[in-house]
Amino acid sequence: MAFTARTKIVKLPGHPVTDYEDQIAQHIFDLQSNANDSLKTELKPLYFHSAREFRVNENKKAVVIAVPFRQLKDWHRIHSRLVQELEKKISGKHVVIIAQRTYLPKQTHKSQKKTQKRPYSRTIKVVHDAILEDLVYPVEIVGKRVRCRMDGSRLIKVHLDPKEQANVQSRIDTFAAVYKKLTGKRAEFLFPDYRL
Repeated sequence: MAFTARTKIVKLPGHPVTDYEDQIAQHIFDLQSNANDSLKTELKPLYFHSAREFRVNENKKAVVIAVPFRQLKDWHRIHSRLVQELEKKISGKHVVIIAQRTYLPKQTHKSQKKTQKRPYSRTIKVVHDAILEDLVYPVEIVGKRVRCRMDGSRLIKVHLDPKEQANVQSRIDTFAAVYKKLTGKRAEFLFPDYRL
């Protein structure tokens, strides 16, 4: 079997591969073929499900790569090297890797089907929290507050580890814009200043 860039993307049946996903697959395949031995062996079994581009503001865009949930730990192992290399190839865009997760709707009394109880890991709240953690990886979330306003809107204040502020300060706008597009929730990312 010849290895091509198409081996890096696996879509569900009925979902065609877009040109943009082909480009991202080609970049990852090029990294795999031109990288050193350790990165090459770690990238070889990995693939992704989709890649989308989001506008952060007028002059900045972000690329969101959705990977299979079962491979997320493997992607995290090479996350920093891979993101750094992809951002060089895709100039002017931040790259974010998240797991492809599904959530199940709440069961109602009107539903006729008798199905098993919905797992807690498939609730919308848990899925949105997991997306938030995937977005800011490798930075750790040290606190989270939900601010409810008088008009009924909510703002999630996410406190990130202050040790990583120098590394992620430029990506804060990207995190907020991508989280808003994926979940519909507003989030503000802060670095708390703890003083004893």
